[in-house]
Amino acid sequence: MQNENEEMNIENTFSICSISKLFTSIAIMRLVEEGKIKLDDPIEKLLPWFNIDNEFKESKPITIQSILTHSSGLPRESNHPYWSYPDFSFPSKQEVIEELKNQQMLYPSSKHYQYSNLGLSLLGYVVEEVSGDSFDDYVTQNILDPLLMDDTKTYMPKDEYGNKLTIGYSSITRDRLREKVKFFNTEGISAAAGFTSNVLDLSKFAAWQLQLLNSLEKNIISSETLKEMHKIKWRDKLTGVTRGLGFGVYSFENETWVGHGGSCPGYRSQLYLNPSKQIAFSVMINSSGTNPGKYIEGMYKILSSVSVSNNRPVNKYKEIEGVYISQPWNSETYAQSWGDKLGFLFMPTLNPELELYKMVAEDTFRRILKNDEL
Repeated sequence: MQNENEEMNIENTFSICSISKLFTSIAIMRLVEEGKIKLDDPIEKLLPWFNIDNEFKESKPITIQSILTHSSGLPRESNHPYWSYPDFSFPSKQEVIEELKNQQMLYPSSKHYQYSNLGLSLLGYVVEEVSGDSFDDYVTQNILDPLLMDDTKTYMPKDEYGNKLTIGYSSITRDRLREKVKFFNTEGISAAAGFTSNVLDLSKFAAWQLQLLNSLEKNIISSETLKEMHKIKWRDKLTGVTRGLGFGVYSFENETWVGHGGSCPGYRSQLYLNPSKQIAFSVMINSSGTNPGKYIEGMYKILSSVSVSNNRPVNKYKEIEGVYISQPWNSETYAQSWGDKLGFLFMPTLNPELELYKMVAEDTFRRILKNDEL
């Protein structure tokens, strides 16, 4: 639900939290392509006020690339308790900068993986320093507008909260309830976690990538640059984590996927792309304590069983398609035409596989076994 009274629809927007990092990374790579910065530039060169305490005197420089791959050694967060319930008080850019002197490097640069919202926030500041524009203006004019992502913003629009922008809810309490999460904006860490979007806009974002990978023409960035962003640039020996430039690189169903997840107070989201199969998935949930990845896995398993045939009927059993009450045995059962068959999905389920039936007489169906016998 988008609030207590209205069901959400496909146009409703959500906090996409750390998926924001993909847009920040593309902004950085656009500046790299323009020759305005280099991946091996030290962060001190681009942000002269950068003054974090670094006891690792023999450390390699903290570079743009090491921040993009989360191998910079920077702390995970700015020195503020903004993830703390119930207020979620995010710092301004100036407050992030002022607290750097009170923070320390966790590791020498380019030695270990350490996910860092602080690092990607700094890259947002780099975009501003180098381009001369605000982060919001640069991303909107150079990425969001060209991709017609009209519902995507670099912040949480308060005037839309509870209407177009869904209200975020907590994890389930001991009383089996979910509480409203207090409205927030990520302020000084918006480049790492501040964006809002919907599944329609992220589908445009995914489609742009899949098309660009097979194109010779530059569109925001070049195909070669995007391919480099999708490649593994850091493989952590201790955790097994693999990262591209801004993108996470994952092994799923023995295939390589790229993307990112997002987890902010009251929201969970996931964007996965499979470049080799030219397919992408986006899931958004307006509550914490949830797992959008399981829905991607479920959708992929269902679609993997699809075979395309121009001769098969479409919506053959449309008159009986829909959601049925299955109490007390199951919560609901979903009925769906599946070519010349009828499919059932029993919900909720951790194994979303359609059970298929074949009509053998009027109003009479028999279940199809895995060996195709009835």
